[in-house]
Amino acid sequence: MNLAIIPARGGSKRIVHKNVKPFLGKPIISYSIEAAVSSGLFDTVMVSTDCQKIAEVALFYGADVPFMRSPETSSDHAGLELVLDEVIQRYSNQGNAYEYACIILATAPFVTVNNLKKAFDLLKNGTTSTVIPVCRFSYPVQRSLRILEDRLDLMWDQYYQCRSQDLEPAFHDVGQFYWIRLSRLEEVKKNFFHCAKPLELLEEEVQDIDTLSDWSIAEFKYEWLRRERIE
Repeated sequence: MNLAIIPARGGSKRIVHKNVKPFLGKPIISYSIEAAVSSGLFDTVMVSTDCQKIAEVALFYGADVPFMRSPETSSDHAGLELVLDEVIQRYSNQGNAYEYACIILATAPFVTVNNLKKAFDLLKNGTTSTVIPVCRFSYPVQRSLRILEDRLDLMWDQYYQCRSQDLEPAFHDVGQFYWIRLSRLEEVKKNFFHCAKPLELLEEEVQDIDTLSDWSIAEFKYEWLRRERIE
């Protein structure tokens, strides 16, 4: 059995009511819910929240909200690990056991059914404990700069004379979803990235949404992608 967990705390600071803020006319959390439901991968699609408004929106778009998140997992410093533990334990107490879980972030409108399926295939048919979508940095991180006393400085002097094509590519977590093999959950907790298999996405498929400027860029990019797929 497969479980989709969409964590959605009510106390967002940088963007107020972020998880239910309209994104191109719909609450942004609805995109994650609809992708999970439409994929057909999950026996249960649930939203873990401490906010009644978010719970109502989640139910409207087809997710379950079987319980409200505890105060311990609703603080600013509570990570996804605590949320996952709480959800798995609560379901276990009800007699529900799952083989795989996928944490899908609430503010991830670029999550697609196709990528959820590709990542699950990598997990189910391989030996890895988790699968994480990543994206290549567009500029070599080895040539990063820093500011020291109002002047620029190279982070790594040894790479200054290297050609870009000779530098090892670097990747970042795109913050969309995390597939986990629950029988190896303790291994995942101890060494999250080291036991993960990557699913590489293109730059146009990802967008951080931490500020209102990010939000506007994400809407523009999402509409562009939608037109490209239609055409």
